Amino acid sequence: RETWSGLCICIWREMRGGSVVGVTRGVRMLENGGRQGFNTYVYSESEMRRIARVAFESARKRNKKLCSVDKANVLEVTVLWREIMDEMASEYPDVELSHMYVDNAAMQLVRAPKQFDVMVTGNMFGDILSDAAAMLTGSIGMLPSASLDKNNKGMYEPCHGSAPDIAGQGVANPLATILSAAMMLRYSLGHGQAADAIEKAVSKVLDQGLRTADIYSEGTQRVGTQQMGEAVVAALQTV
Repeated sequence: RETWSGLCICIWREMRGGSVVGVTRGVRMLENGGRQGFNTYVYSESEMRRIARVAFESARKRNKKLCSVDKANVLEVTVLWREIMDEMASEYPDVELSHMYVDNAAMQLVRAPKQFDVMVTGNMFGDILSDAAAMLTGSIGMLPSASLDKNNKGMYEPCHGSAPDIAGQGVANPLATILSAAMMLRYSLGHGQAADAIEKAVSKVLDQGLRTADIYSEGTQRVGTQQMGEAVVAALQTV
């Protein structure tokens, strides 16, 4: 419990570049008759500077600690990424910038997650690390997320997406959706106090021992999707 109690990590992931959306990609035939799959890992300086600024601004509003995650020991793209992060750091002297290779970052998230406050990384690394971080809460059904433009407008959703495989069964954990709404209030609509109230209501319900199936353990009270949602609404009226 000491490892994750009170843990709050914000992960910024650049989603316009990287190998996930690389222009040069596909499967091609080689001269020997075999097939070869390929995805190019490309980031422009403007994309790096854009996500760096967002991350630094976020860190400035939190605990003024930013960890940039890359693989600069083997990937030239992230050598440039690290250079850009260092350059941008001069504009934020109040923010402590650190660098970490992605493999070490994955290990450190498991070993000592409280060392992190705000993290920033590329598309694929962010996809992997955010899901790993979700399990620190006990379930991916606990993690809110957002895909935002430079004006903080975009789409808010649970990290796991729509989970159609369990639709209508009353077993889905609604907390990631509820917490995504809180993120929307904070980052896009500028209603920080309302966001705080929702997050406190969720914490209160969890402190009461209510659990959906994905986070249930012996000694807690197992509830369905609707019951959990109603409990949060009730708690919201008292915070």
